[in-house]
Amino acid sequence: MKKAFKMLLVQYPEPHLARTRQILKKYPEVKELFGNTPSTAWYVFGIVSLQITLAWLCQDASLWVVFLMAYALGAFANHALFVMIHECTHNLVFKSDTNNSLLQIFANFPIIFPSAMSFRIYHMKHHLYQGQVDYDADLPRDFEVRWVGNSTLRKTLWYLVYFVSQLLRIPFLKGIPFLNAWVLLNLLVQFTFLGGITYFFGWKALLYLALSTIFSVGLHPVGGRWIQEHYVLKDQQETYSYYGPLNHVSFNVGYHNEHHDLMKVAWSRLPQVKKIAPEFYESLYFHVSWTKLLLRFILDPKLGLFSRVTRTSLRAPQQGG
Repeated sequence: MKKAFKMLLVQYPEPHLARTRQILKKYPEVKELFGNTPSTAWYVFGIVSLQITLAWLCQDASLWVVFLMAYALGAFANHALFVMIHECTHNLVFKSDTNNSLLQIFANFPIIFPSAMSFRIYHMKHHLYQGQVDYDADLPRDFEVRWVGNSTLRKTLWYLVYFVSQLLRIPFLKGIPFLNAWVLLNLLVQFTFLGGITYFFGWKALLYLALSTIFSVGLHPVGGRWIQEHYVLKDQQETYSYYGPLNHVSFNVGYHNEHHDLMKVAWSRLPQVKKIAPEFYESLYFHVSWTKLLLRFILDPKLGLFSRVTRTSLRAPQQGG
């Protein structure tokens, strides 16, 4: 008989709101870390410029060189841009929604897929309704869980097309509009950029950018991040941080518990949260290697898409600091 794979259903609320209150009560000085960081925009401009330059260099390169450059350089760059889009989503670069939205549309250019403004919608729901299947786009759907199961081959295939699974979840979410003016602008600007890249630099440049994105969310060291954040490895703990060296090229995105607890803290100050309130994080299980985690997830039959915490009851939105 085939095993039925299901995600873990719990009745207790997500852990971050309670921990946020405890941290702020014990360490009110942590509020000094709140606020936006406009200088982050320079990193966005630099990385986008780097990716366009590398795409230009790929126009006459051999296919194996394009693949190698995308894996060795492009994946790190586009992963960093995903993090920058995340910063903009939380308005941690500029103060205004408009300026952050414009910057994340610009950061979206090398990522190929016009996803920046959609992410702005769905990611905030992830914070508000963590673990609630109908509202949290970060959770796999039942058909994903059942198909992948604990098969090493299917987990590998799922990871290769992880970006596709993200798109397939959208129609199942409730009460979340798919289109708005910002999403349409994102689509228009992005396709204009892609047309320009293809016309002036050729299809190999476009391939380089596409591969950079596919690797950045797939079978690559930085790809382990997508498992690190919320896949259960220890005693039903549902959020995990990563304190390894790749944080240096990923803008501290590994500090995921700290981010969920205090969403108003920008990437450059997230390590200070752990330094100020160490007892809230040192007792939690954490990761030190995305590569090791990725291999463990694929090879260990005890892990799979079913290794997630879900809940059904709706609650008031989390303030997150």
